Amino acid sequence: MELQDSWELFSTLERLYLLENSPPLWWPSYGTFEVVVGAILTQNTQWSRVENSLDNLRNNGLLSPDALAHCDVEVLMELIRPSGLFKAKAQNLIRLSRAMMDDFGDFETFALSVDRDWLLSQKGIGPESADSILCYACKRPAMVVDSYTARLLNAFGYEFESYDELQEWCEVGVRTSFDEVQLPAAYARFHGMIVEYVKRNSKGKVVSIEQILLIQKVLS
Repeated sequence: MELQDSWELFSTLERLYLLENSPPLWWPSYGTFEVVVGAILTQNTQWSRVENSLDNLRNNGLLSPDALAHCDVEVLMELIRPSGLFKAKAQNLIRLSRAMMDDFGDFETFALSVDRDWLLSQKGIGPESADSILCYACKRPAMVVDSYTARLLNAFGYEFESYDELQEWCEVGVRTSFDEVQLPAAYARFHGMIVEYVKRNSKGKVVSIEQILLIQKVLS
């Protein structure tokens, strides 16, 4: 079974109503600084653990760049301990918050002005984290790809040599179907649908495509 392009995959996943019980654009608190924090905390851990850390930060008034920039690292480490790798993540969060305040002044200006190169220059932020921040915090047209994306496309026989190559495949079929205003939300939903589908239809690292094949048969 071959996919013609990412638009065919997007359209098929849409018909499975995978985001019915999720926030409209999948990532909780879309468009806020909380997404930036979550993008760092979710590295190499489960989202349920990140939620515990975010609750701790929220209860202590630490979900703003100014508050985190001035937070004691030992205090922050304890609050985000549920997310694992808490020492490195605490240092990265404080460093990032300070850089955000120094270079942009506040989150709102950051969201409007930051670019991918700036994010990638920050310690602890790789391509996936940078695109998560651009897509879900800054509402930019950035397609996030990850191990879930690669796993699903592997089930269709696709192999990609790099993050950028996988991202380009996902973007190219979708971006021609939406205008500039619609595209950020489309990429957010596309990534969310992929993650939800793989979570529900994979055993270990093997994805079942039976449901997609059935839907496509019905639609044909």
